Amino acid sequence: MYKFDPHIIRIGISGCLTGQKVRFDGGHKRSDFCTEQLAEFVEFAPVCPEMAIGLGTPRPSIRLIGGEGQVIAQTAKGEDVTSALRDYGRTMAARFEGLSGYVLCAKSPSCGMERVRVYHQSGQGNAKEGVGIYAAEIMKALPLLPCEEDGRLNDPVLRENFVNRVYALHDWQCLLFRGLTPSRLIAFHSRYKYLLMAHHTDSYQELGRLLADLSENPEEKAEQYIHGLMNALRMRASRKGHTNVLQHLQGYFKRQLSSRQRQELARTIHQYREGILPLLAPITLLRHYLEEHPNDYLRQQVYLNPHPEALRLRYGI
Repeated sequence: MYKFDPHIIRIGISGCLTGQKVRFDGGHKRSDFCTEQLAEFVEFAPVCPEMAIGLGTPRPSIRLIGGEGQVIAQTAKGEDVTSALRDYGRTMAARFEGLSGYVLCAKSPSCGMERVRVYHQSGQGNAKEGVGIYAAEIMKALPLLPCEEDGRLNDPVLRENFVNRVYALHDWQCLLFRGLTPSRLIAFHSRYKYLLMAHHTDSYQELGRLLADLSENPEEKAEQYIHGLMNALRMRASRKGHTNVLQHLQGYFKRQLSSRQRQELARTIHQYREGILPLLAPITLLRHYLEEHPNDYLRQQVYLNPHPEALRLRYGI
């Protein structure tokens, strides 16, 4: 049982991505990002569902076989392991209440999140349209859980998006651990306003309206809120979205900055929007001005520090 610990960010991960030699061929698919960078800030819970259901390693490879409206997982020897993988997925989902994210092995018939190759039962043709049997159960049972594949984490935008969501969910879990109250919910939303705006303006407005009156059904509205927030953060924040937020933040300093400083900040934001500078450039300048001209409301904004800077996630976006 992986119970929630507010002092630990725990992430599930396919065992092979940590370097465990658990693949069908006795090898692994070690993820450098996970093991060399992310591991410094999180604790991994490695799982290999194929090993867990007793297949061993090396072992006959598994394929997803589709036809007649259903997909099954079958070994090269013809053994149907669909039910075993599904049951294990449901069992582990019940134990994963303390997880804040999950990194899955791409293309795997058990762990693949999307585009897993499905072979037609007739033996003719295949299509990249499947989801790993184990992964499907995890994602269905834990809809709030940020899930991503190792291959997609090579994309700097997707990598930053995933880590953002992991830290956001852990933050929410900490709130629930302390005890949810209307005032704490409002304070939580206040801290996430600009991060939410960068990802999806409509959700920013909708969630603000949702929390406008918490005199009735606060727990139900809190549940709606966190689903809305996590769905919004799943959307990629564009340069246009980030620029919109940066310009909003810029407005807080218009009276404190000199003409030269205002021009410098405006130029840096424009260069970011044009793709000349990474997001880190205007963010760093804003944080510098915030140190010189403190503002409690801005200091609490998650947008300015959504994850450890040592991960260098805003260098390439």
